[in-house]
Amino acid sequence: MKTLKRPSLVVEIAGMRLRNPVMPASGTFGYGQEFAPFLDLQRLGAIVTKGLSLKPKAGNPMPRIAETTSGMLNAIGLQNVGVDAFITEKSVTYRGLNTPVIANFFGNTLDEYGEVARRLADVPEVTAVELNISCPNVKQGGIVFGTDPRAAAEVVTLVRRQLDKPLIVKLTPNVTDITVIARAVEEAGADAISCINTITGMTVDIRTRRPKIANRTGGLSGPAIRPIAVRMVHQVVQAVQIPVIGIGGIMTAADALEFLIVGARAVQVGTANFIDPAAMLAIIDGIETFLIDEGLDDVNQVIGSLEF
Repeated sequence: MKTLKRPSLVVEIAGMRLRNPVMPASGTFGYGQEFAPFLDLQRLGAIVTKGLSLKPKAGNPMPRIAETTSGMLNAIGLQNVGVDAFITEKSVTYRGLNTPVIANFFGNTLDEYGEVARRLADVPEVTAVELNISCPNVKQGGIVFGTDPRAAAEVVTLVRRQLDKPLIVKLTPNVTDITVIARAVEEAGADAISCINTITGMTVDIRTRRPKIANRTGGLSGPAIRPIAVRMVHQVVQAVQIPVIGIGGIMTAADALEFLIVGARAVQVGTANFIDPAAMLAIIDGIETFLIDEGLDDVNQVIGSLEF
């Protein structure tokens, strides 16, 4: 009896060879090891860490998560252990793990971004970095780095000088034209782009007449934002030459395939991890099943296959 060859799920992004195009979205997977009891980390295309800052952050006051229709609103406040504790306590847990680790990080000033990048540069367990530019520049009146093309290019240029690892830049959707920011970070030295981050939203308890989260506003994620995310990923793919990683409301393999078809080379799964810790494994298996059903032997045959 002839054994059917399984389709290849391997993709390449910024010089990284990933066994499949599925990885967690930063902030929804801890530092990775928290999910080890629930799924085999070596089956993922990559691990993306919780966002890291120069100093530890306690985050915002409670409550900071609220369920919404087909989504979730959060204002965690980028709580994390800080880059030094990550290097000494967290990164060592990746030793022997045959899965690329992408360290997400952020800052509130150019100096902070540069210093975190410098400290991550020589961490052998970190394969690549993901630069979160959805943060306010406290020295420039609070303007968010990722909403101004010049500010975005400036921080990417600075970080690019600090390290030789693959540099992925994560874009905010809270802009007039995301392609302007995408082209700016590409020209400044980004090796890849991930998008989209959460969409700013608000929800109110009608009985108390108070916001449901203490921060008043937060980031909306989940299935509600997927059509917006697919549209923006499609736009960015058309605007740049570097690889794009799609994010936004991916719950199933079909959701992930939408992003791949419009040109994303990989996807990140976020809110689904809160519902099912093994959601990404189901998505990986579902993509493989789709390829078999379609008679395709390589996931790259799907990527960018959108027709009009």
